[in-house]
Amino acid sequence: MRVGLLVTCLVDLMRPRIGFAALELLEAAGFEVVAPATQTCCGQPGWNSGDRASARALAEKLIGEFESFDYVVAPSGSCSGMVKTHYNDLFPGEGAWLERAERLAARTWELTDFLVNVAKLDKLPSRFTGSVTYHDSCSGLREMGVKQQPRTLLSKLPGVELKEMKDCEVCCGFGGTFSVKFGEVSAAMADAKCAHIAASGAEAVVLGDLGCMLNIEGRLRRRGDGATRVLHIAEVLTYEK
Repeated sequence: MRVGLLVTCLVDLMRPRIGFAALELLEAAGFEVVAPATQTCCGQPGWNSGDRASARALAEKLIGEFESFDYVVAPSGSCSGMVKTHYNDLFPGEGAWLERAERLAARTWELTDFLVNVAKLDKLPSRFTGSVTYHDSCSGLREMGVKQQPRTLLSKLPGVELKEMKDCEVCCGFGGTFSVKFGEVSAAMADAKCAHIAASGAEAVVLGDLGCMLNIEGRLRRRGDGATRVLHIAEVLTYEK
């Protein structure tokens, strides 16, 4: 079975090791993995900003790049959520394009959901040890139904202790363009999230969306916390040291 790896723009530009970790996990599960070299953005920023023309153009491009695969997997609840839950809205009543979008949506998965419910991966290539707390990113939780899946995978690592934080399902304040439009509100939300992370006593906060990672890590460092690690779930599941 062939998996198309939707790397995502932020991963490609800001933390490519997440993409390589996702690739390692999918290959460990026995899949042939291809990351189309021409892929760029899924169109989510345009969609969130009301620019449907640019969102549609990028959606058409992505559909063409990924529709030949058996599955499409992204290490991101927000980008997989864009394809799975919003692409259909870009082609209302448009026949062929709508059908193509629907077919692709049906084969699109967030990484941890795919590893647990499709790949049923039991053996993980990780030596990670330490205490972690998990932040449930909004799109993954609310659009893709990702909640227990990352926790199931973390439970397979004998050296990991999960310490749940208060309000783990509450937004960190990133919200894509929300953090740009409502900076002060976003900062207050990030401060609350950082306080809950600190109160958990965990050595690291783990999550499944790089946008949230960048927002939380930036706020932690500005608050003077240089010790708490901020890691993508794929990084933890493939940790070698």
